[in-house]
Amino acid sequence: MSTETPATPVGGVDVAGDFCLSLLVLMRAYRTVVASALDDVPQGARGYQTLAVVRGDQQNQLALATYLGIDRTVTTYLIDDLVTAGFVERRLNPADRRQRKIVATTRGVNTLQDLQRQVRGAEVRLLEALGENERQSFRTLLSRVACGVRNVDLAAAPSRDRHT
Repeated sequence: MSTETPATPVGGVDVAGDFCLSLLVLMRAYRTVVASALDDVPQGARGYQTLAVVRGDQQNQLALATYLGIDRTVTTYLIDDLVTAGFVERRLNPADRRQRKIVATTRGVNTLQDLQRQVRGAEVRLLEALGENERQSFRTLLSRVACGVRNVDLAAAPSRDRHT
């Protein structure tokens, strides 16, 4: 695969060399291709992300809300929906009986594994402009950048769409 930026504008907008526009186009496309895989997950991508985080980490709701950048009151409804679907359960925290740990159920773990396969397939379709080595490099670099934004307060970041 070529490492050059394509000359053809995406959706009528030339994103070549513009990080912000490229990232916005990629995020929009990602949401579109992954949405169908997450149709049966309560609250879609947000429910999927939450399920991925609780699979064994056994965090409480406040820790989940903080980690995922979701308002804590919204997190309550999200966890309620995941409990109703049978994907997670609230358990007493033996270290602090005032808290509940959020734990993935067997059904939740199995569902997550299936969803991860579907999402991975959607991601392959999204990244088809890249060769296999380029896709792996892209994932590695993206992960490194995401892990490196420790000095940015994501909760304070301005966003009109913060809870999606």
